[in-house]
Amino acid sequence: MTECALLLVDLQAGFDAPEWGERNNPACEANAARALAAARAAEWEVIHIRHHSRSPESPLRRSTPGFAWKPETAPQAGERQLVKRVNSAFIGTGLNAVLAAAGVTAVTIVGLTTDHCVSTTARMAENLGYAVTVIADATATFDREDPWGEPVRAAELHAGALTSLSGEFATVLETDAWLESV
Repeated sequence: MTECALLLVDLQAGFDAPEWGERNNPACEANAARALAAARAAEWEVIHIRHHSRSPESPLRRSTPGFAWKPETAPQAGERQLVKRVNSAFIGTGLNAVLAAAGVTAVTIVGLTTDHCVSTTARMAENLGYAVTVIADATATFDREDPWGEPVRAAELHAGALTSLSGEFATVLETDAWLESV
């Protein structure tokens, strides 16, 4: 049993679709792969979670090529794979039971997108009693519009989401700092 787990959230080919728009942090996947390699070497519980969108047009639907894992962070034999239908990796997936059965008390989260599924999963993990770390440069998001139609850059959304998580819900670290702690 290990008390630590790495959760890889929505690292799917569908997020490469142009319809998402401009993205921050092009090094997200490379940093997530570095974290994955370290978690595997430390024999942590590794759990890959992907999104199966309810939207018929989404590139993240199971019936599309976008549902596939990004190759640099794809699961290896024996690593658990979960499918979610909402932002939280804890809803409808059995993730909490899986973590409890493995004796996990601390989770590290990487993936897409910082302000949606990563943030929601981190908040729920903390609410459920896990010690949570989010690797800032192993997450990313996309430009969006605010409720008044004004553009908000991905870097601002990313920083805002991480700021909201930091301290209350999670420890937020860069990959290099996190690797020193593993």
